[in-house]
Order: sequence, then C-alpha cells, then structure tokens
Amino acid sequence: MAERKPNRKLTDQEVEYMLAKAVVQQVPDIYQQASSAPITPLTVVDEIVPRQFPRQRLHWQRLAAACVLLVVDKANAGAIERAQRLGVEHIYVDPKAYPDKRAYEQEIRRHLEEKGVELIVLAGYMRFIGEELLTHYPRRIINIHPAYLPNFPGAHGIRDAYEAKVSFTGVTVHYVDEGIDTGEIILQEKLSIDPAWTLEELETHVHALEYELFPRAVRQICKEIEEGKQ
Repeated sequence: MAERKPNRKLTDQEVEYMLAKAVVQQVPDIYQQASSAPITPLTVVDEIVPRQFPRQRLHWQRLAAACVLLVVDKANAGAIERAQRLGVEHIYVDPKAYPDKRAYEQEIRRHLEEKGVELIVLAGYMRFIGEELLTHYPRRIINIHPAYLPNFPGAHGIRDAYEAKVSFTGVTVHYVDEGIDTGEIILQEKLSIDPAWTLEELETHVHALEYELFPRAVRQICKEIEEGKQ
C-alpha cells in the first residue's frame, strides 16, 4: 500500500473536522434522487471538508448515500449546530437516563429503524458499542481511527504515535466490534512522519488523510450493501 509523504503545514482552518456521529442511509442513485433525499453529499461536503481540500471534497461528493440522522450522547455536541444548518434531523440520547447500556442502545435502535438506517458511521463517538447494536447491525457499524492499526489503538492514537517517535502512522477505517479498535480493517493508509513536526502539525496531516479515506470506505460499503440486495 502506498505510503503518504509529508506535505506542507496546514492551517488551523483546514483542520476543522466532521460530525461527532453520523448515521448514513444508503441511497442507490443520489444524483437522480437528490430532490427526495433528506440531504445529499453535495451539501454535506461544505460542512465536512474545507474548500482547501479539493481532492478530499471530491471523494465526499461521489458518495452515493444520504445522512438521515445524527445521534449524539451530549446535549451540547457541536455536531448539532452543523446538523441544523444542513437540515439533518438529530436526536440527543442521554445515557444517564437509562438503567443500563442495553436500554440506552434500544432507544437509539428505535430511531435508527424508524429512519431505515442501513449503515452507522462513527466519528468521534467515544462510547463502546454494546451487544444491542452490534447484534442488530452486524458489519454495519464502522469507525475511523487516527492511527495505522493495530498500532496505537485507543483514544489518543495521534499523541501516542507522536510520543513513540515512530517513522510513520496513518489512518484506519474498520468495522466496530466489542474491542478497542479491534474490528476488521476496511481501509487504511500510512502517513510518513516528518521528525520536525510538532504534535499539532501531525494532527493536521492525520486529519487531512481522514477526510480522504473515510468517504472512500463508506462508498465501498454502500456498494456492497446494494450488491447484497440483488
């Protein structure tokens, strides 16, 4: 697999990142059905990927799926404002309002089923996915991790790679299972680390790679979902 070479330092504006947790519904031909779809990638891309990333924006624009629901577990999640600007329905499900994880996820599942969701895309969702959702959405929950798994799993993949002074890190998109970033890998790509980079510069380059890799993985899985229906 090709290894990504260091590029120029990106600005803070270029690093603005995506929704905390997005739920995607497969739409067979988004470009012909845009008028009936809740929201199209052509609109979402302006919120997710800054214009300074033309190549990464193109990957999102080619995504034949519609974001139909945003689920957050924090009442003040920044993703809510973005969803409102885009006209994407959102729900806040408070984990503390339920007696256990199963009841909490049953409420989430109820909303997903009402929307006909076929693929759950996690981005910045820092809770373990439990048996309730894993059982009802097998190989339909994916996550992006800012490291080249199995290296540096966990909540601080970028910082851990930086502090380890390794020569490369990367980005991985994987299916979610019961473990910590242990699910089957869908796509991943390496990123060479310039020894002169600060931690902030490394974060910038990793996020830029995330912009590109994540939509490619979503598009691949959406295609598999459609092929499985035939």
